[in-house]
Amino acid sequence: MKHDLKRGALLLASATFFTAALNALQKLTGSDLPALEIIFFRNLFSLPFVLMIAARTTIVLKTHHFGGHLLRSVVGLISMIMVVVTVTRLPLAEQQVLSYTQPLFLVLLSIPLLHERPSLQRWIAVSIGFSGVIVVALGKGLLHGSATSVPNWAYAVALAQGAVGALTTMQIRQLSATEASTTIALWQAILMTAMTALPLPFIWTTPSLTAAACLVAVGAFAGIAQVLQTEAFASAQVSAIGPFAYSGLLWAALIGWFGFGEVPGAAMVLGGLLIIGAGVWMLRHDRPAKRPAVVAGTMDTASGTQP
Repeated sequence: MKHDLKRGALLLASATFFTAALNALQKLTGSDLPALEIIFFRNLFSLPFVLMIAARTTIVLKTHHFGGHLLRSVVGLISMIMVVVTVTRLPLAEQQVLSYTQPLFLVLLSIPLLHERPSLQRWIAVSIGFSGVIVVALGKGLLHGSATSVPNWAYAVALAQGAVGALTTMQIRQLSATEASTTIALWQAILMTAMTALPLPFIWTTPSLTAAACLVAVGAFAGIAQVLQTEAFASAQVSAIGPFAYSGLLWAALIGWFGFGEVPGAAMVLGGLLIIGAGVWMLRHDRPAKRPAVVAGTMDTASGTQP
């Protein structure tokens, strides 16, 4: 693999922009349309892009671990629902920064699920990261009860989504021991589209023309983000460009500011720096032999999160 840092960094930063943009569109439509309907169109219109990636090698659907793919898709669907719920109620930048707790939960889950022993550096990083979560929570009155227009439970769901996203990363890691990455991506896209199509007749809300255009764009942006991410990690080493995935916070803050009038507060900025700093520290000090299949700071476009 040719190492092109500039190309990889630019592609990854671009991928985070499209992810922030699709979250903004989900925020726009989330107050009028059911979450499952939004997620159905997201998966449906991103499927051609997944096929585009898979077609570059060999499209293989044969698997001996269908149950694993099914479980991974169910957990990924739960994660997507949590993303739609939280972006609808939280400022975009706050939802984004709380999603960066995924690599912290990845360390915690690796103990019971993978029987790993995190290093002292990782424990320090986890402590710093979760102190950032506390700062964000204190800044919005979650722990001291000051008035806020944002429901406290939305912060809890955003934090829980980081844990669920980490679990999806663990499942990808386990499946990748025997399955090709394109096989995992294809089954994930197919199953999640099918699972969200089943309840559609019972929850269907006819979207306006504007909302329909947003739904198409959500799926297209998700697919584009996945293509850009794939190209980014084919262009340069993960450890070198991984920190650029955190540029998603900048895009989310800018879109939230200019699109929704959401001005980031000092607590969000400070907490975000602590959480991102912890993720970058783990990424830089992680040994290659122990690096998970989806490392800290990269995107899991199936669940809409940053593992």
